Amino acid sequence: MASHQFINGVYYPCWRIYRGHAPSSLQLDAISHVYYAFVLVNHDGTLRFLDEHADCAIAADGEKGCLSALAKLKSQRPGLKTLVSIGGGSGSAEFPVMAANPAARVTFARSCREFVERWHLDGVDIDWEHPETPHDGVNYMAMLRELRQALPSPWFQISTALPVGQYCLKHIDLAATGQLLDCLNLMGYDFNGPWTDVCGHHAQLLPPAGRLEHVYPRLRNSCHGGVEYILSRGFPARKLVLGIPVYARAFEGAHGIGQPFKAAHELEYNELPPEWIQRVSVDRHAGAASFVDNSVGGKGFVSFDVPATVERKAQYVREMGLGGLFYWTGVGDVKGPDSLVRTGYRALHGIPRPA
Repeated sequence: MASHQFINGVYYPCWRIYRGHAPSSLQLDAISHVYYAFVLVNHDGTLRFLDEHADCAIAADGEKGCLSALAKLKSQRPGLKTLVSIGGGSGSAEFPVMAANPAARVTFARSCREFVERWHLDGVDIDWEHPETPHDGVNYMAMLRELRQALPSPWFQISTALPVGQYCLKHIDLAATGQLLDCLNLMGYDFNGPWTDVCGHHAQLLPPAGRLEHVYPRLRNSCHGGVEYILSRGFPARKLVLGIPVYARAFEGAHGIGQPFKAAHELEYNELPPEWIQRVSVDRHAGAASFVDNSVGGKGFVSFDVPATVERKAQYVREMGLGGLFYWTGVGDVKGPDSLVRTGYRALHGIPRPA
């Protein structure tokens, strides 16, 4: 794969405009795709704004609303691909009903085409979290077929975000999906969190060495496991894009993998103390990093990606012939040598770190 073909995409959450992060705050010279998060779907297939003020009215980069600001950026950078991401972790409840209704699927596809043309976007990203039954899987495929008919290739792009877990993937015809999609954004994160019994790395490339995963099977979850499964089902490697979390998961009261914890917290990468990033412990086998905050009232075991783990994941992408990397989120990153987005871009394209 020629280096210029690698995707290095970021999700831009519209609500971050309230913290001063307009679309122009992204490190655009290191980004190929921007996924605008989120727009929501109704049961009848029509679309609705998640936050109409942020999307269409608030001052952003000299425009009214973040969608106009993104369109302005695209006009200034013709090579930039922009897609609207529909759904999200708290916005997916309507997908099963909509996708099960043939008329609603047609409406949805038509609504997506109208939205893309209105806001000068390149396509649509489906973030249905998650199709978890055989029935959902069949309807998911029917929805994608309708969407592709309304947004024909190569003029429009369609991507989807899916987890590494077979609880979802096993219900989807991945080979057929590979014929319909331009990209599958594999959410290689959230393997451990407040919903688990013990702490662990939340975005490991490979399971950590040792035997803890035999006691706690969830610790076996890994990016590689998801990649292997998807490729084994006939999905094209060049269309598979690996996700990087630009946030940490902290497990209060724990000091190492496999330990119980009192509470769990989420911290954006740019909220982490710089010394944590500098003093982080990197497990090069697992492609994961952690810091233990033992201070009074500290966060405990904290799992997050750093430039060294992003470089490892970019190397993996190149070795496996995958399509690139994406980041949730682009606005959670930092500028300078500790930037995850810029590190990924350099590593994918074989650009050495600045001295």
